[in-house]
Amino acid sequence: MQITNELRDTVVLVDAQDREVGTLAKIAAHSGRGSLHRAISVFLTDGSGRVLMQKRHPDKLVWGGYWSNSCCTHPFVGESTIDCASRRVQEELGLSVDLTFHFKLKYQASFTKAHAEHELVSVFTGRVNGEPTVAPEEISALMWIEPDLLSQELVSKPNVYTPWCILEWKELQARGIL
Repeated sequence: MQITNELRDTVVLVDAQDREVGTLAKIAAHSGRGSLHRAISVFLTDGSGRVLMQKRHPDKLVWGGYWSNSCCTHPFVGESTIDCASRRVQEELGLSVDLTFHFKLKYQASFTKAHAEHELVSVFTGRVNGEPTVAPEEISALMWIEPDLLSQELVSKPNVYTPWCILEWKELQARGIL
């Protein structure tokens, strides 16, 4: 698949059951209260169980400069969520990782009056062997954190983490996955 700017700047609109209902420019999908669209999130761990977290580049449209899960993005039109997740782990972190799908989570969160997220997210996990290589246009920092400490941080400092990271982590914990 040739990756064009149009492909990168388009999201797949879905209904609550994840049925495709159209496409929209990424900026338009994140305007106002947002339009429900497909997304992926990945939580990576190392051999000792620490979780890899990224600080989003400050130039990101929504939640730039906030800490979040290992990586996240939107699938291209015609791209499966697992292929998207694998692609994005490689693009942002320079890693090839076997990923496991766990659940879908629908959420909506306003960043400003002008921008929001409204996504149906497929959540994946994977185990890392080796150190990541950061894509500097996407990520401004990385950290490895113990799961218990991450759970504490998400409660004590929620305004430094992305809302989807907090919701997805709670669900992963509730299901006993991480």
